[in-house]
Amino acid sequence: MSPFDRPSPEEHAALLAQIGPLPLRGRAWPRWIGVIAWLIMAFIAVRLFMVLRLAPETALPLPVIASLVVCFGALLWMSWHMWTSVTEISDWGIRQTWISRREVSWDDIQSTKFIPLFASKKLVCFVQKGRPLFFQAGSPELQAAFARISLVYRKKL
Repeated sequence: MSPFDRPSPEEHAALLAQIGPLPLRGRAWPRWIGVIAWLIMAFIAVRLFMVLRLAPETALPLPVIASLVVCFGALLWMSWHMWTSVTEISDWGIRQTWISRREVSWDDIQSTKFIPLFASKKLVCFVQKGRPLFFQAGSPELQAAFARISLVYRKKL
């Protein structure tokens, strides 16, 4: 007997019925996390502007300024994706828009683990080949669905 016994078609159908009308879509990150990210970005922008306005004798070297601007741009890019990212559970599987699109079909999932962190509830999907995929749930409906999926797709030893 394999340690990765997949749920029966009946168990899978019951799971999809419990989750509710599909597709179930929601924010990948809680709104409050996005607000905090944008507030931090605003604080960094103000500080960066203040540094760039320094007198020439107290100014930072150009490579340091360039590094700060590049890092700020990367943080801005991450904040944008945290704000706009969406997770979707459908008949096909699970998808999430992120910096790169994450998706896994129900047929590829071997087992799952639900990780209820304070700031983000995550579902780790272990697949047949490749590395595990992490999906975030920012809405209560997605969080409940992730917990149900984890119960059905847990390792059966």
